[in-house]
Amino acid sequence: MTHASLKLHEPVGDDVKTTTCYMCACRCGIKVHLKDGKVRYIQGNPDHPVNRGVICAKGSAGIMQHYSPARLTKPLLRVGERGKGEFKEIEWDEALALATRWLGEIRRRNPDELAFFTGRDQSQALTGWWAQQFGTINYAAHGGFCSVNMAAAGMYTFGGSFWEFGEPDWEHTRYLMMFGVAEDHDSNPIKLGLGKLKQRGAKLLAINPVRTGYAAIADEWLGIRPGTDGLFVGALIQELLRNDWIDFDYLVRYTNAHHLVVRHPGGADDGLIARDADGKPLCRTRDGQTAQADAIDIAPVIVGEYTLPDGRRAVPAFQLFAERFLGAEYSPEQAAAQSGIDAATIRRIAKEIADAAFREEIRLPVRWTDAWGRTHDEMIGRPISLHAMRGISAHSNGFHTCRMLHSLQMILGAIDTPGSFRYQPPYPKGVPPANRPGKARKPDGTLDAGPLGYVHAPEDLLVDAQGNPRRIDKAFSWQHPLAVHGMLQSVIANAVAGDPQRIDTLFLFMANMSWNSAMNTTGTRRMLVEKDADGAYKIPRIIYVDAYASEMVEFADLVLPDTTYLERHDCISLLDRPISDADSASDAIRHPIVAPDRDVRPFQDVLLDLGTRLGLPGCLREDGSARYPGGFAQYMVEHERAPGVGLLAGWRGRDGLREGTGEPNPQQLERYKEHGAFWHAAVPVAGRYYKMANRDYLEWARGLGFVGSTHAQVIELYSERLQRFRLAAQGHGAVQPPERERGRVARYFDPLPFWYAPFEWEQTDLDRYPIAAITQRPMFMYHSWGSQNAWLRQITARNFLYIHPQTAQALGLRDDDWAWVESPHGRIRVPVRCHNGTEPGTVWSWNAIGKKRGAWKLAANAPESQQGFLLNHVITELLPPREDGYRYANADPVTGQAAWFDLRVRIEKATDEVEVQPHRIEVTRA
Repeated sequence: MTHASLKLHEPVGDDVKTTTCYMCACRCGIKVHLKDGKVRYIQGNPDHPVNRGVICAKGSAGIMQHYSPARLTKPLLRVGERGKGEFKEIEWDEALALATRWLGEIRRRNPDELAFFTGRDQSQALTGWWAQQFGTINYAAHGGFCSVNMAAAGMYTFGGSFWEFGEPDWEHTRYLMMFGVAEDHDSNPIKLGLGKLKQRGAKLLAINPVRTGYAAIADEWLGIRPGTDGLFVGALIQELLRNDWIDFDYLVRYTNAHHLVVRHPGGADDGLIARDADGKPLCRTRDGQTAQADAIDIAPVIVGEYTLPDGRRAVPAFQLFAERFLGAEYSPEQAAAQSGIDAATIRRIAKEIADAAFREEIRLPVRWTDAWGRTHDEMIGRPISLHAMRGISAHSNGFHTCRMLHSLQMILGAIDTPGSFRYQPPYPKGVPPANRPGKARKPDGTLDAGPLGYVHAPEDLLVDAQGNPRRIDKAFSWQHPLAVHGMLQSVIANAVAGDPQRIDTLFLFMANMSWNSAMNTTGTRRMLVEKDADGAYKIPRIIYVDAYASEMVEFADLVLPDTTYLERHDCISLLDRPISDADSASDAIRHPIVAPDRDVRPFQDVLLDLGTRLGLPGCLREDGSARYPGGFAQYMVEHERAPGVGLLAGWRGRDGLREGTGEPNPQQLERYKEHGAFWHAAVPVAGRYYKMANRDYLEWARGLGFVGSTHAQVIELYSERLQRFRLAAQGHGAVQPPERERGRVARYFDPLPFWYAPFEWEQTDLDRYPIAAITQRPMFMYHSWGSQNAWLRQITARNFLYIHPQTAQALGLRDDDWAWVESPHGRIRVPVRCHNGTEPGTVWSWNAIGKKRGAWKLAANAPESQQGFLLNHVITELLPPREDGYRYANADPVTGQAAWFDLRVRIEKATDEVEVQPHRIEVTRA
């Protein structure tokens, strides 16, 4: 058969519908082929801006996700002991009446007794709004245990972030550095981009403890030790500083490197940026004058110490930056000792990226106007790009490591210039964005703002009069002030401990907290069934929503079954997790391709129904009737966050002719369906780079409602906001931390990034536990959801602990041997495989392949439960106790990011049984 006879794009059935994939966070466009109302085939949509027709194993296997035997079929009410999986089927009317009664009692008594937390859903614009209407501060999504360090570090530094808020310049980059990139995220655009790089001969450098996936095709792989990336990057910065490989013009034009910082040790203004009477930041010019730092046509200095007109001493921010990174602690030799990457390699990489940035400078003949009104005839760029993901983020030092990556980008002039990292609309936002987390309830019971947001100052924290946390997860407290995504991983332990308070109901959506979404899986399963002295569960009620019979179902008191993604409406909104690329803004929808064949309902519809039954203000009209009787589809079209600003940006206005903003259009969803289920608006050519200070872009973005003004967004090499928290810890300001938190805040709220050893390393006997243990995401299973998918299971139905051959030999291990993996918190028995692409001091495994026996409707002898395992069983959600007995979360002190990858273990050969034991685990608790 010849290729010409393969009719790849002809329908295989009697109908083809376009929608958006849900098999990972990539959210590609797909075409679903139907026959007799049944799904027969899924292919990529070649017209879609995200994947341009490319489809991966996950996407094509969506058909098996849709027809999975693990699908729930009916609402369930617990009849036995929690955790035994004993339920009776009930009707929806009974289920919703029961949920309404439980939630109604809470709202009348104290809305904060509801902890509403969602997992890896893509409807946070709805769920966060619903929590605000209910009035609970205790809401968050999964970002706190995924990549909040990445998001927060970027948003508090340059108003964007890696991954969903930005991308490398695939067309022009000549040198791409990838740090800790998860292979299951954004996989199709990355694969398309890497293909372009390979065709052009650009260099791909992978810095990761493990060489798999993208790193397997890298031109060079550096097997770094987990948690030491900050030292490696700091050493690169030192080499660039020592050799004057710095884009000084970029720093002065787009960052606060030249802003004068007050030097007044012990004073209330120490470390703050010097400002004039109007609050404008000041700089020093080469002719010895003090001037406004944002003035045009001045020549600021960026080093030295100066006297301000009022007599105070001040230095440019860059001076402080240089003083830090020229210190001995960031020498290549010091970094080599910790990271495992030798000093000569560090120096070579520094020279390579400097050569790429400065000797291969890009000049595009595109005329553009900056935010100050100056016209430029060309766009000058540094073709060096950085991309990073969860491997950098999931450490207790991750926030500052991420900021260090952004500092490296800044000094190279490599943020949103040709060839470098690029913002994706609607970013850049403010540094940080304006929305703060809600703190108080209004007379109608709603929160005064959404429950998540960006803390700007100590006054924004959610703490009581004594400075103690108010939220059940302790986000936005002095313990984790910038926890912009919340801390889902802490909810269960805190709720059981009643710290900082007890809750009544835990309402979970797609959060498998009793298994692979739990740090300390065994302990979490015990906590979910823990009772008080009176025999009552310490978490009185658990409502769980999922489409599948996951491990979490057996711990629910009430189960509300969701649909699959092919049976419901969804909104991929610019207000949520955008799918834009650097050259365009995009959003998309899902819509029902087929009708459910089970007694299930879309969770979005259920949530709005519950809101109506509870009388939540946003869910009712003035006459008391339901505002959205048509469910989520109606909400997607009619709901407005502000006048003219809705969830979808395309085909707005009554006539459907407006973009970005405009009144609701009743035919909006029909227009989306007609256009492949997505909307796409190109950025003007003159606005595609320097978006933080490009008038052409900013005017376009303001027209679409993305930004409020065309003023330049200043990138922050030096963070005055972090310094304000440090000053509070030093006794300055109206809002100060409790005494027990002062030292912690003062240390970790450094206005400049720095490296420190992960907390678990400092509190673990590293001689006994010398090996780092991490997990990787398999490209073919997004967060390993697909490990109950009939097609994807054929790729991997069991996992191994991968170990470098030299390390294995030293431990007496060979392929297919069994070994004990022990941490200070427990131990599990696992099968071993040797892998040359593993850093010798590290072991790793695919995440979440292991399943509990009986879950997901898998057979009792399924490899996932007989031979698969979870490293989660030996990870702890709490650090060892302080001297006073208090235990902090095992998390970053700035953002609350779960420190999954700080785990240290010891390994020894097992000589007895031949079965892995995720279901019979020997556990020792710290």
